[in-house]
Amino acid sequence: MDLDVIFLGTAGSLPTVRRTPSAALVRRGGDRILVDCGEGTQRRLMQSVAGLCDLEAIVLTHHHADHILGLPGLLRSFSLRERSARLLLLGPPGTRALVRTLSTLLGRLSFPLDVRDIEPGEQVARQGYALVADPARHRGPALAWSLVEPERPGRFDVAAARAAGVPEGPLFGALQRGEDVVLPGGATVRSADVVGEARPGRRVVFSGDSRPTDRILAAATGADLLVHEATFLHADAARARQTGHSTAREAAELAAEADVGLLALVHLSARYPARLVEEPFEEKGDPELERGGGRARREPGGPPPLDDPDAEDAAVLP
Repeated sequence: MDLDVIFLGTAGSLPTVRRTPSAALVRRGGDRILVDCGEGTQRRLMQSVAGLCDLEAIVLTHHHADHILGLPGLLRSFSLRERSARLLLLGPPGTRALVRTLSTLLGRLSFPLDVRDIEPGEQVARQGYALVADPARHRGPALAWSLVEPERPGRFDVAAARAAGVPEGPLFGALQRGEDVVLPGGATVRSADVVGEARPGRRVVFSGDSRPTDRILAAATGADLLVHEATFLHADAARARQTGHSTAREAAELAAEADVGLLALVHLSARYPARLVEEPFEEKGDPELERGGGRARREPGGPPPLDDPDAEDAAVLP
């Protein structure tokens, strides 16, 4: 099943000419989950390969303006399109009160909005995965969110099954489910002989605005992708501590300790050139960052122009 992340907004606090505030879209199979909804998010969605898609869920890391100001416009757009499917909105304690505050702007919606206050440590089960909330350390209630899949079966070796004389059909399915099978001639083929070891499920972690914490480290350990804020550079580490943010070096050190497949730094301040933010870490592992991969207006077979301010990157997970 496909799993990727489109980075819609990566600016810290304020929009810039090239970046909008915090928002990311997770696409898993047919599910679409939005993480935070900063100003301009619906426009970025329209410009992306995803389009203004029907989301299944929105998760908020906290309630600061640069993470939630896109909500009224997005929800109103859904209503104007006469959406009828339920939309799940999850966030730290105070999310329901936030939506009540926005109710004057939202008016009557055409769809049920299921708003839930989530405590640190809670998880919300979805079809084939879970959305897990861990405590973040910021100013006020804040969560780090993880999309966590259960353990996956090992890879089925079709060639080995055929060599053992297993006919294609129901017996193939039984072997993949971990069942031993008896062939028409009486021979037994063990599932363990044709199915590899179980594989861990994929995991994507979003730190939100936060200092590095042991809980985020634990959530990110072995993750395929860690999306971590990097509001400050190391020279301003004291300011990062005062404001409940992280430096790029701190995020890189946490990612290295957690042995993540790919680290994506977001919530970038306009005060620093991108080349200075990139210096503390190296990307590694199988997941790939596709430059402009979230952009809709890409020429077939050609790379996106890197100077396009509307280009959106995407992390693609195997």
